[in-house]
Formats: sequence, structure tokens, C-alpha cells
Amino acid sequence: MSELFDAVDALVASRSPLPPPTERRRLRQAHALTLDEVAAALGVRRATVGDWESGRTEPRPPQREAYARLMKQLAQLYPAQESTGAPQEDTAPPGTFTGPAPKAPPAPPAPTDRVAEAAAGTSTSAGTPPTPPAPPAAVPAPAAAASGPAPASRPSGPAPASRPSQTSRRPGAKQAVGANTPAPGGGYAHGPLLVLDADSDRKVSGYGIGGLILDVPAKSLPALVEWTLQEARLGAERLHGSGKDADPLLVLTRAACERYGLPGELSETERHAGRLGDGHKVIKQLQRADWQLTKRGLGPWARIYRPAQGGRRQCVQLCIPSWHALDDRAWGHASQLDPAQLARVLGVYAMRVMTPVGTTAVTGLQLMTALNPPTRASEPDATGRRHAEHRPGSLGTQPMDPAPCEATDGHPVLAHLPRFHVRGPGEKLFEEAYDWARDMTDSECMQRYLVGIDVNLAFGAAANGAVVGLASPPVHVTDPVFDAALPGSWLVDLSHVDLSRVKVGKQWRELDGALLPSPFTPTGERPEGPAWYATPTVAYAVELGYDVAPLEAWVRPESGRFLDGWYKRLRDAYVDTMADLGVAEKLSPAEFLKAMDGYKNREREMAIVVDAVKMTVKGGIGKLQEKARGGGWKPGQAWPALARPTWRPDIRAAVISRARTNMHRKMLALAAATGRYPVAVLSDCAVYAADGPGPLDVLPYDADGRTVPGSFRLGVSPGMVKHEGTQSVLWGADVLERLGQDGKVANLARYIRTGEVTAKDTGE
Repeated sequence: MSELFDAVDALVASRSPLPPPTERRRLRQAHALTLDEVAAALGVRRATVGDWESGRTEPRPPQREAYARLMKQLAQLYPAQESTGAPQEDTAPPGTFTGPAPKAPPAPPAPTDRVAEAAAGTSTSAGTPPTPPAPPAAVPAPAAAASGPAPASRPSGPAPASRPSQTSRRPGAKQAVGANTPAPGGGYAHGPLLVLDADSDRKVSGYGIGGLILDVPAKSLPALVEWTLQEARLGAERLHGSGKDADPLLVLTRAACERYGLPGELSETERHAGRLGDGHKVIKQLQRADWQLTKRGLGPWARIYRPAQGGRRQCVQLCIPSWHALDDRAWGHASQLDPAQLARVLGVYAMRVMTPVGTTAVTGLQLMTALNPPTRASEPDATGRRHAEHRPGSLGTQPMDPAPCEATDGHPVLAHLPRFHVRGPGEKLFEEAYDWARDMTDSECMQRYLVGIDVNLAFGAAANGAVVGLASPPVHVTDPVFDAALPGSWLVDLSHVDLSRVKVGKQWRELDGALLPSPFTPTGERPEGPAWYATPTVAYAVELGYDVAPLEAWVRPESGRFLDGWYKRLRDAYVDTMADLGVAEKLSPAEFLKAMDGYKNREREMAIVVDAVKMTVKGGIGKLQEKARGGGWKPGQAWPALARPTWRPDIRAAVISRARTNMHRKMLALAAATGRYPVAVLSDCAVYAADGPGPLDVLPYDADGRTVPGSFRLGVSPGMVKHEGTQSVLWGADVLERLGQDGKVANLARYIRTGEVTAKDTGE
């Protein structure tokens, strides 16, 4: 009988009553809970809770009963107000200033023909109901000032009488964006950004996420900034409790630029300078209104701000696509989209990654700090005041000199070296991605195809679990005992490691080492004598079964997994967006390959987001070692990037070292199990000869969907692989013959996707 009762209880729990989606969001915000906190408590992803609050999906057991219990308890604490016209309760987090709540905004008018036209021009997921509009919320003030770690102050009060409030319109029958767009959170009812466009009558409309369209009354750029901060309800919740909320982002189309007195394009001189001239009339307008620009001026990405007052941050960011703010390598054809489509692309990226603050590389770097802030609020002192203190696990607030071996050429710590001195492996840490190739063997030439497989988010997967140095400087040690748990750089001779006999797992295996690249150099060549390596590279030599005896090292005793949250955020963004494109997790190998076939053509806007996420991962890691730029720099002088605590070439080296050794570990496991060796490797792509044209002709999956442990696995998750491309062996032989010169073998992985070899490659 008890089993029957349990079954009945489970049946009831599977239909636990829940409030409407907008009420779920209200209750969470009323208790100052973030999406991350709710997701962690229920054991789901942040995006999943956001989908529950937008109405896109519903909770399923076992989370449904727990979520319903949370909603019931919050509803008892924060009962819904009667519809009496009274202002809603301010739901700012505890400790923030709350002023009088604003009056409820008027009901939005019916969509106009212009709105319907804008909506009709955008694809919508078939059969999916529209995303419900975000509920009215208090007007947020700018996020907390960067100078303090205290929570952001969000005063809410009625808009000044001298400024007309904006009119919000959301198309009913058709949305301006697809239904899989995440919903905004916190007190920012209109989301993180607007794309501004002007019509022939010079009327400006702002396109946001979820189909939102706002009438923008501002007549000048200074007035636009004021309107954004006072009335537009734009911004995004902080990603960490000790961080700050994201500044609102305005994206100006060419027509909007001209409406506000800006050129549609920069002149050649301005383009080279990366900014509008300081004497431009719009910049003078900003100055007269007491607005300031950062040192990078008014360029493709610009910040307009006033000094923080009373803990309130006043800052608006501009993005101008016609000034090449959206790099084609990361954003594809995004700059050519209409305003509603562009709002969707940037809005999804903002909600899943963060509000863009520049290029994807800059955003990737800023995301590290947003998820792992350097300071936090201390406990109250004797007077009850709090102050900023170092947050354990972060990189701190001060820049740090690298170890000499980690410094890039021209760094001030190398100023003592003679001019034109070239550092070799014994002086310089050289951890880079693979660029290795070899000639095909006779047996490989007898096969029909060359198949390329590519690792998803290889650098992101390598960042996950990476133990790196934190806020303390490197310590020099002579004759150290190697410790795989200690991040740093080690001078050690690894030339004795013989790939013909290595440990794979716990067993010694005999392999054809000549057909494998060395795991210790990016060229794949066997090292000669002592060289500097990051900890993961030396640890891999030990894993292969060989002893190591470092001569010296620069180590960092204070360490931690600084990048774990960064990886998880980008991993979820990538996987969720791939799911929007029909490529889900936990597919069988055959199902995955079928889902990947033409996936980018299913929804072009989400395909742009996928590429932007991938470039955010790669660019963010690259920015950790940003080199000097500009004609005025001289070796030995500092450059601006060195002033950042996130200028950390040692962290970049550790991630790339892990990515390269991860790649080698998988190739080694495949070779030991099947006798199949790579022909070429370029970063995260490996090319194999095979009798068939697909990855399943390379990777040995059995009938149960299992493959070689520790080797490549097909799937969408970071670290798993997808099909990069297939060409014939005859094509490969022709490319090797055409491009091979001076004993160097052409890297077929560079051309495997399309098979195209340009005149630049051939030198013709």
C-alpha cells in the first residue's frame, strides 16, 4: 500500500500548481534572489530558471515540486497587490536605497502599422507562443560605482515632469524577435540594450528583446543619455553579488547616427584613429552637458559617463555597427540585420553571456572580472561602515609583473636584455596551440578520404578546472621538486620522453611515435634540451610515465580555479544556443551528426550568437596576453594593457597548455586502440585518413554508442568533437605537393573544411 501512496504523491507532485511566469519573476525579485541562486538550489542551469520565468518551458519533476514550494513560501511573504492603482513594491536587493515607487505605466497602445511591419520582417519559431512581456518595474538608477564593492543603488522614483515618459509597444500577433529570447531580469524591465533607428520623419524607435519597441523622445545625444539613465529602464543584473550591474547599451544604426548628429561612417583618418575627432560638434554637446568620454573617445564602442555620486554609477555605452563595431569574424553579417533582428542577436548574447562592452575578446576578458570580482564589502567596522577588501579567489586590483620567462618580447622586465636579442626555449615560455603536419604513409595514401574533426570550445574546456595563480607574484625556486598541483613555469628537459613507449591510462603501450606530434611543442617537434613549460605540460610528461627534474621554476603558491565560473557561463551559452538550432545534448553519434547538418541555416540569428560565443572564449583567453599596439611604442616601455590585473600571460599559457595536452591525450588513446594516427593538427582540429567520409569512419563507436575511453567523442558539449570537413586523399596529396617547400609539410587541417587553397597560400 505504501508504494501506491508514493505513486500518488509523485503524481500530485508532477502537477504541483505554479503561479504565472511573470509572478514567478516578481516573487524571486521581491526576495532579492538571483537566477543563479535559484538555479543552484534546484540543481539546474541559470537559463532553465529564466525559461520558467518567461513561460517558454515548465519545470518537471523532481524540480517542479521544490520550485512550487519556493513559490508558495515567497507568495506568503510577498502577496500580490490588489489592482487598485497603488505603486508596486520596490524589489531591490537588501541594503540598496529605495525611493518612492513610480506610478504604474499606462497600458501600451495597440501596435501600429510601422510596428507590424518591423515585426513581420523577422523570423519567429513556428508553433511557439510569444514570450510574455516583462512586468512593469521600478526605474533603475545606474549600477554601483566602480570604486566600491557595495551593492548597486537603484533609487526609483517618478520621472521628471519635464521629460515625457517613453511609450512601450509589444506586437501581439507577431513578435519582433523569436520566442526563445531570454527574458530580462531584476529591476530592468526593458532588458540590457536597445537598438535605435530613425525613420524618414526623424522619429527614433528603440528595439529591445522580447519584441519590445520604445518611442525615444530624445532630440540630441546628451538628451539621449539622460533619457536612458532616467526613464528607459535598461541594464542587467550583476553576475556576482560583489560585482556591479551592467551599464545600459545603446546600438545606433546609421539612420540613428545621422539623427543625433554623428556621421554614418568614420573618415579614413578617424577610422585609423579609432574615434571621432575631439573637435566634433557632438562631443562638444556632451562636454557642455557635463558628460565625459573614456580615453578611447567616441569610437565604435564608447562609454559616456559622469563621475559617480553617492555610490551611483552614471554610464551609458554606445555601439555603432556602421563604424565597424561588430567585427565580421565574430558577428558575421550582424551589422546588416534590421534593428529588431539585431536587437535579438545582441539581446540573446547579453542575457546568456553578458552585455557586450566591446569586441568579443574584450567582453570575454571583462566576463572573467564580472564573475569573479576583485573586491567585496567587508564586515561593518566599529562605526558601522563597510569598506572594500580583497575577495579571496580573485586576481585582486593591482597589476602584476610576470616572471621573466613569461614576459612577452619588449616587456619592461626584459629591458636589461641587449637590443635585438632573440630568446630561445631556455629563456622564454612558449605555450601555443598546435600547428603540425606530416607526410601521409603508403597505407594512408591507399585510403579514400581525409576527415577533419574539431573540438568544441577547446580553450573553454581547457579552462575548466585549470588551477592558476591568483593575486600573489611568482616566486623563483632553484632545483625544485615538480608539483603538478602548483601553477607556474618550469625549466626542464623533456627530450627524453619517447612517444614510441608511453603510458596510456595505467598501461605501457608500444606506438609508432614518428606518426604523432610531440605534446611539448606547438610545432610537434621533439624538444632539444631544457625549455620552459607551464605546469600542465610537465604534468603530462609525468602522466606518460617519465620522470622529470626541473632546473628552476617560477611558481605561484596562491592558486585557485579562477576560470571555472567563466567556463560554465560560456558553456551554458553555447549549449543553450546550439539547442535553439536543433543540436541538443545527449544525442547518439548518428543523431548528433544529422542534427549538425546545416544547423546554421535553421535560424541565422542564433547561428551568429553561436559564433560570437566561440570568439568570446578564444578572444578572452588571448586578451590575457595582449601585446603592445600602436606606432609610438618602443621595447622596454609599458603599454596600457599592462595596467590591468587581468594581463596574465601565465594564465593564458596554462589554458593553452591544457588544450594542447588534452588534444594529444585523445590522439594517443585513439592510436593505442585503433592504430589510427593524425595526418595534421591545427589548434583544435585533427585530420585522419579513412575509408569512409565521416567521423564515424574514424572514431570506433560500438552498437551501444560507446567509444574508446579517453579519446574523441562526438557531441555538442565543450571538449567533444564535431565534423570539420572531408576531402579526398587525392586532394590532400595534391595540396602537399603544391604547398610543400624547404622540407616543410603543408598543414591539411588548415584547408579541410572547404578544400579551398588560395593564391596567397601557394605564393602565386
